[in-house]
Amino acid sequence: MPPKPAPPALRIRGLRKTYKNGVEALQGVDLDVAQGEFYGLLGPNGAGKSTTIGIVTSLVNRSAGSIEVFGVDTENDPGGAKRLIGIVPQELNLNQFEKPLHIVAQQAGYYGIPWREARERAAECLQWMGLWDKRTVMARSLSGGMKRRLMIARALVHGPRLLILDEPTAGVDIEIRRATWELLEQINASGTTIILTTHYLEEAEQLCRRIAIIDRGRIVQDTDTRSLLQQLATETFVLDPVEPIAEIPDLPDFAPRLRADGSIEVEHARGSSLNELFQVLDRAGVRIASMRNKANRLEELFLRLVEHHPEVRP
Repeated sequence: MPPKPAPPALRIRGLRKTYKNGVEALQGVDLDVAQGEFYGLLGPNGAGKSTTIGIVTSLVNRSAGSIEVFGVDTENDPGGAKRLIGIVPQELNLNQFEKPLHIVAQQAGYYGIPWREARERAAECLQWMGLWDKRTVMARSLSGGMKRRLMIARALVHGPRLLILDEPTAGVDIEIRRATWELLEQINASGTTIILTTHYLEEAEQLCRRIAIIDRGRIVQDTDTRSLLQQLATETFVLDPVEPIAEIPDLPDFAPRLRADGSIEVEHARGSSLNELFQVLDRAGVRIASMRNKANRLEELFLRLVEHHPEVRP
């Protein structure tokens, strides 16, 4: 008899949330997140991302539907499910006058971990996050990036198997964002399943192996990142001429546009060669110094799904 397959890290079926004023925040969300996955949940403001995460973590009440975390039903065994989840909210909700070691150890105590073990676990998490040298300073003295790492340490101290991050790099500079990406990749490589909500589509493309797009309370896409990106029929490039040009050469197949900064914006069909474009420009005496994507590929697809293609909307 073949072994029974392992349950997904997160299974959501028919999840609904209707507010008293009749607004439906969620309209029957179904999701499966495999164990060990790095999963992105994307959508515009008000699409239902935070509501979904809030219900999974028992911070928001559902109107209908079921949720299982590693096979544990969140309604039948809420305590057991909570112990499997670590949550890093978008807001910095740390006690600014507490010390990092105490903040993390205290979090472990909420899960019934004895104080001595809690301190040992807190020390391990702070060392992993590169915060051990800051363990006895007030949290308010930490930099923005350190505070983010402290929140991750706090979420991991009880040993959750599922880590949920809501906009983890919102409002931080590029250097901190990149360092956070590296840290999250290490956490995922250690075996922890990660669900990430983000407005930085570059972040999702960089980190997530699978992505769901939610819009108006419904999932409109749920697939692996590579397959999602393959839906793009065209990409938009920006070309920077070596010398300024007054008008664009005739490029009917590339929908060219001269931008205010003197660069040329063109659309290019995926899988086709750019040689024709450069040959036409060369014949017109236009030399190109550099070329770049106007936006990352996932961002282009995202905008088309939720804005330019209303047929995918419910």
